[in-house]
Amino acid sequence: MNQAKHIAIIMDGNGRWAKARGLKRTKGHEAGAQVIREISEFVAAQEEIDYLTLYAFSTENWKRPKTEVNYLMALLEKYLEDEKKTFLDNNIKFQAIGDRSAFSVALQKKISELETLTKDGTALTHSLALNYGGRDEIVRSVKRLIQADKNISEENIQASLDLPTDIDLLIRTGGDHRISNFLLWQASYAELFFTETLWPDFNDDEMKAILHSFSSIERRFGGVK
Repeated sequence: MNQAKHIAIIMDGNGRWAKARGLKRTKGHEAGAQVIREISEFVAAQEEIDYLTLYAFSTENWKRPKTEVNYLMALLEKYLEDEKKTFLDNNIKFQAIGDRSAFSVALQKKISELETLTKDGTALTHSLALNYGGRDEIVRSVKRLIQADKNISEENIQASLDLPTDIDLLIRTGGDHRISNFLLWQASYAELFFTETLWPDFNDDEMKAILHSFSSIERRFGGVK
């Protein structure tokens, strides 16, 4: 039986969820933030799962309308403040991956403060991908190696990534069947699950069903069993 140590989720569908209800897109993002809390608490309670990585804001998301981007930045800052108790109560270590240099100084400070506050969490490492792109991550990794005068090898590239841990299970909500520049290196042998459920409607029961399906998959990693 397979056990997923590292789960990654592309949280898609907030805008469509809001539109279907005649609401502003911002309401979809608010509802999606609540689901992040619920899923994080559920996953932290599963002893076999060590890592949860969520795609929150991509390097391409800056192309969205400025008003929406500004709202997302404000929502992120609020999330980082509001979820301190959630992380501490559930023994969760928080970390951000991606190029945070594009964010305001105040937001960067909020990120660092939460990372420091939760650094001793052992139940789960919760990674939030912020201003993140898989290609950008690999390029930055190689640049780090060149600056450190290290060999360009698979082992060294992986070790210098924002997130050096391979993914077992990659889930995308919202109905699209693509990985959208998310964790390209780490997902090399991940099992992919796509659900029509929009992110604000995703819940523990669906997560349980996906984990159950994952447990019965024969994973060969290019070999033969």
